[in-house]
Amino acid sequence: MPELPEVETVRRGLKGFILGAKLKRVEVLCEKSFIGEPVCGRVVDIRRFGKALVIDLENGFSLMVHLRMTGQLIYDGAERYAAGHPSENFVSELPNGQTRVILKFDKGELFFNDQRKFGFIKVLKTAEVRKEAFIRKLAKEPWEMKAEELYDKLQRRGRSAAKVVILDQTVISGLGNIYADEALYLAGVHPARKAGSLSLEEASDLLAAACRVMEKSIEAGGSTMRNYVQADGSRGNYLDLFVKVYHREGQLCEKCGTEIEKIRVGGRGTHFCPKCQKLISTPVKPVENPVENFERKKS
Repeated sequence: MPELPEVETVRRGLKGFILGAKLKRVEVLCEKSFIGEPVCGRVVDIRRFGKALVIDLENGFSLMVHLRMTGQLIYDGAERYAAGHPSENFVSELPNGQTRVILKFDKGELFFNDQRKFGFIKVLKTAEVRKEAFIRKLAKEPWEMKAEELYDKLQRRGRSAAKVVILDQTVISGLGNIYADEALYLAGVHPARKAGSLSLEEASDLLAAACRVMEKSIEAGGSTMRNYVQADGSRGNYLDLFVKVYHREGQLCEKCGTEIEKIRVGGRGTHFCPKCQKLISTPVKPVENPVENFERKKS
């Protein structure tokens, strides 16, 4: 599944290709991949909610697009632009056996390809987009959240591993496996550490780290790990430029020179530095008025 920086990169790229274009016809080749009755109209906006794209039409309807694991959006007009799981589809003749939906615009076609059929396009009334179950349950994104909010959620799930908690989209929206590992490393938090053992100050550091790694990834065009490229087909270079622990097991930590290790946390491959991210096994004893003490320390 794409992470927030990849989806934001796709949103920004596609906005330059189809914003203002008129959707004239929707051709559904796989009923599972398209939910609702096809609608047409001019594109007035492209928004993102967590890891979902929403294409708003002038007629009061919207198309919610979720790429999931192997989804692709390939625009073929005066030029070809591609986003999503990279494959020969980016340069092959379309439609093909993996094409599930075709959005036909006045100046080109947008192909929704999906090898595993996990992704989908869903028709919604624009006024009711935020009521959609998938969108309604999303938590705030890192930039929208305060340290006190994250701290409270970590405490409420105190017995779970910190990484498991921050991967939960109802806790904080947008973090996936890559950026969870990177944020925990920058904050100095062991991925398997009990969430309830984090102090308010550590929660603040973790939130700031999440913002930092995701902002850098968006600037760089998203990660390049097999799955996602920019909307014009060029690869993002986040992993080349900024990655510190993800997929670097056996290499040396840039901070301390210790060998980076890989373990499994919550069933996910997890990368960390055992020296910079020491495992604290006992929960931190709750302090009276932690938010007040934290604010006093900052001042």
